[in-house]
Amino acid sequence: MTREPLQNGGAVQAISLPALLLNFLKIGAIGFGGGMAIIALMERDLIRKRRVLDADEFLQGVGLGQVLGPFAVNTALFVGNRLYGTLGGLACAFAFMAPSVLMVILLSWLYFSFHAIPALQGAIGGLGPVVIALILVAAWSMGRKAVRSWPSVLMAALALTLSLFKINAVYILAGAGIIGLIAGRRIKAKGKPPEKTDQDKPQALGDGGAPIAGIAALPVAGSVSAGIFNVAWVFLKIGCVFFGGGFVLIPILQQRLRALGWLTKKEFVDGVAISNLTPGPIAVLATFTGFHLHGVMGALTATLALFAPALALMTFMSREYSRLKDARYFKNFMGGVTPAVVGMVAGAAVLLSPGILHDIAAWGLLAAALFLLARFQWHPAWVLAIGAVLGTIGVVR
Repeated sequence: MTREPLQNGGAVQAISLPALLLNFLKIGAIGFGGGMAIIALMERDLIRKRRVLDADEFLQGVGLGQVLGPFAVNTALFVGNRLYGTLGGLACAFAFMAPSVLMVILLSWLYFSFHAIPALQGAIGGLGPVVIALILVAAWSMGRKAVRSWPSVLMAALALTLSLFKINAVYILAGAGIIGLIAGRRIKAKGKPPEKTDQDKPQALGDGGAPIAGIAALPVAGSVSAGIFNVAWVFLKIGCVFFGGGFVLIPILQQRLRALGWLTKKEFVDGVAISNLTPGPIAVLATFTGFHLHGVMGALTATLALFAPALALMTFMSREYSRLKDARYFKNFMGGVTPAVVGMVAGAAVLLSPGILHDIAAWGLLAAALFLLARFQWHPAWVLAIGAVLGTIGVVR
């Protein structure tokens, strides 16, 4: 039985579960650029445009999603869980993941059939400046709602600085929460939230495919059979120590999969490239590996096993959120976490910039994207399409 979306002073609007799933399918299909870029898309479409959840609650969900696994998937689960319970949360997570998993399966079939990566790198190259623009606009939009006192400004700045040094996201958020507990309500944004106007609708989506967290190393044992149950077991164990963004999975997967003999060095490198050519988290590298070993069934098994621990933990935390969200200590803790998330979103844009904004064409596209997104409120899909076209014809590389 479905639940009505939570109300918050009349600001939150109802959305049907099918409409919510369609929104996550759309975000999953255009969510290039990594976790923070996807968070920005969610913030634009679901928080600013449709107002299905309170902005502070959404940011708190992003913070909780940093604990284990890909936080974009976790955030989709959190939103669905808050609106439609456990099954709704899982449905939203799967809807969000479906486009990237299907695309990786298709690209994997092409790769292992013809031993070549589809020539999409040019188009992807043009997406970079647009993704940075999306992240910056999202950080500005979220910051206007969550960073409205000097303590919260300092917290956001500290989180941004620490993220630039690639400090583990879990440490940043835990430290921010502890400061929130110590400072009490002083760190909370003061005063009445600003009134929403038409000019408060910049495009969202922040991604930040930058690695802002660490991952524990797994011991490499001897050769393991590539039977489908062993595939599930290996990826399930990796999922239990999947702390942080998807890029931090690359070293551990390289160590583990090469040691098991499941991928050659070239296949692993090409698998990483294919994962980067699709929207959604780079963790779909598990899909590529599973397809290589057992076709479509292996792809689905490896993906589900890798994500299962994070989905289970996030489901538990989302359910407990209802009980804890009004507790004073929890409010103070999340009062520290919320501005820290804003700082980390902004930090993701800075971390991405050196590898993307390397010539005047890229800077020009960034400026144009900011103008279209913030001033004219263009939908991110159209701006991303412009970037892809400019990348394909070689204007932006």
